[in-house]
Amino acid sequence: MSLVSVIIPTFNRANLILRAVDSVLSQSFRDFDIRVIDDGGIDETGNLVLKRAVESTDVEIHYEHTPNQGVAAARNLGIHRSHGDWIALLDSDDEWLPDKLEKQLAFLRENPEISLIHTGEIWIRNGVRVNAPKSYQKYGGDVFEKSLPVCMIGPSTSLFHRDLFEELKGFDESYPVCEDYDFWLRATSRYEAGFINEPLIVKYGGHEDQLSRAHVAMDYWRIRSMCRILSIRSLTTERRRAVLHEIDRKGHILLKGYEKHGRYKEYQEVLGLIESANID
Repeated sequence: MSLVSVIIPTFNRANLILRAVDSVLSQSFRDFDIRVIDDGGIDETGNLVLKRAVESTDVEIHYEHTPNQGVAAARNLGIHRSHGDWIALLDSDDEWLPDKLEKQLAFLRENPEISLIHTGEIWIRNGVRVNAPKSYQKYGGDVFEKSLPVCMIGPSTSLFHRDLFEELKGFDESYPVCEDYDFWLRATSRYEAGFINEPLIVKYGGHEDQLSRAHVAMDYWRIRSMCRILSIRSLTTERRRAVLHEIDRKGHILLKGYEKHGRYKEYQEVLGLIESANID
């Protein structure tokens, strides 16, 4: 049984999948297996991954095709099928640098109390390296409040213990987007996060099939997640104030947009979330 199970969800990315898989196969640390979950794709992804599985001599590569249910369901399935004590996520449009796992596991040996660790990223947008926005600056330690505005922990940078996944009951499959934001928020509301302050993955963006481009008003899902945190966690006064502030800030931006475009059903729903959060 491998120490680390690498989970790669994908959907119609035959042009990118081997870049992701090969970046894992190029790791200096070798005690891992790979599970590619094809979330309803209809391209050549399966043939490419299975061919690479045959060619791999020291790493097990598993491929499974499922009906299209979204990235949260694909990640959950891959993790449930795997057996590693540690879970590493990799989006199929990203790639790892060769010492990513080695450096993370070295950090964990020095910090055995940590169950979640992430790293810096290199950002590529439309083929050009760019600086990440300041709002995406990354931290270690108690990062709960810093995780409220945006998804600070990139899935492809993450490594977390299976026990943490089981405790949190996985990714919420009702979320079409921001399922990672929700998972990290539930994790960091209880535990500190380890952080390696150097880029150990390459994060690509700007392509048409990115989920963040397909879904508008992503902050709606972040507000839902923060409302849930208020109901399931006993937060300090300071943390509760920070959550309420972010719900109010994001909510009123959404309300202005919904009002401008005549989306009154969504307006009333978000207004109800804001009011219920402040009443609770």
